Amino acid sequence: MRVFLASIPLDAVKIVIIGGGEPALAKLRLFLNTPAEVVWFAPDGAPPKIETPLTAPEPLLRSPEADDLAGARLVFIALDDADELVRLSALARAAGAQVNVVDKPHLSDFQTPALIDRDEVVIGVATGGSAPILARDIRTAIEGVLPAGLANVARLARELRDTVKASVPDFMARRRFWEKAFRGPAATLAAEGRTAEARREMLRLLNVAAPEQGVVHIVGAGPGDPELLTLKALRVLQDADVIIHDRLVPEAVLERARRDAKRLYVGKARGEHSVPQDQIEALMVAEARAGHRVVRLKGGDPFVFGRGGEELDAMRAAGVPVFVVPGVTAALACAASAGIPLTHRDHAQAVTFVTAQAKPGGVEADWTRLAGPNHTLAIYMGSDRAEETAARLIAAGRSPSTPVAIVENGSRPDERVLTGRLDGLGALVRGADLTGPALLFVGETAAFSAAQLDVRAEAAA
Repeated sequence: MRVFLASIPLDAVKIVIIGGGEPALAKLRLFLNTPAEVVWFAPDGAPPKIETPLTAPEPLLRSPEADDLAGARLVFIALDDADELVRLSALARAAGAQVNVVDKPHLSDFQTPALIDRDEVVIGVATGGSAPILARDIRTAIEGVLPAGLANVARLARELRDTVKASVPDFMARRRFWEKAFRGPAATLAAEGRTAEARREMLRLLNVAAPEQGVVHIVGAGPGDPELLTLKALRVLQDADVIIHDRLVPEAVLERARRDAKRLYVGKARGEHSVPQDQIEALMVAEARAGHRVVRLKGGDPFVFGRGGEELDAMRAAGVPVFVVPGVTAALACAASAGIPLTHRDHAQAVTFVTAQAKPGGVEADWTRLAGPNHTLAIYMGSDRAEETAARLIAAGRSPSTPVAIVENGSRPDERVLTGRLDGLGALVRGADLTGPALLFVGETAAFSAAQLDVRAEAAA
């Protein structure tokens, strides 16, 4: 985040506008229908009456002095005289004001965001002053989906806030109440201007408000690109009180969660378990029993080499309500991003997801079956055993010349694709210096990734 949008109450706040041209008028219009005290100076001359808002204060046709700026909270300056800009900015700051010099971010303490004004609800879009037209276009897109009566909803919430706090002292129960109020009939009625009915509905909800039972959602975060989160995963993330996440969940995905949700990192790498699996499950149970909405966030899909089945069993055994939200598994995303069709009528009539890391004491993969022709293998957790895996497939009958591909950080901005032959897979991995999550693909369709790499190289040339 490069800019921070602060919310400044405007009741009885003194705001000074300096300038008589259109840039100054644009700032003036922002504050005419607010409870702020607006003082307007136009040392460069007042605009024609026909251009001046009817409710605007009478402009003072001079530059302000130090006394004029005393007590000002915000000062907007829209003048052409560079020396005067510097002088007035210094005077305003000396008076304790924050200064905005219109169209000169380097001289300003803040920039004015593109605002969506719904009275009680104000939404700002900011680019740090670098792209104001882009901010306005984004504002227009957002404004089109917001109901005009949104202010009525916020106004009713403000009126009932103290009543709700006194009636529902439990913080989590209070949050649940507001969620139901804002997502149900009460908000719809208020937005339509049916305030009395909306108030009755909110009071009805208030009478039945009580701490809710906790719940666990086992959620697939996908391969890393936050735009590959499912809509349901995004909704559940934004409702979560507690997020228990793995190493493979990138910060870009976590940023889509509610800001005040508690985040617990339980990431595991091969041979390095920060929190043992049984303790992770105990943590999920404990947080749910505390009345929290828990999201167990796992890279890819929780039911594809993600131990989601074990966690599902543990929640059911503990009597905790549990739901599963599938994710885009890494094999699908990495293959698609690298241009590898997992099946193809001419080259692969079957695809198998397989892990190279068997459970200690568990059953090894059936390499004879996996070595069949016209068959794509997507190998999870295979980098450390690439040479051994290749040897076993070749010994079981797979041709040494079978195409292979390694996709590291699939779907992410730092994605990397390497291609080669099965008999050189070990050397390919060793030379790759892999640092991110990687999948290995074995089969005739892996050759498609090499063709895609050629196309990318040609496009970049």
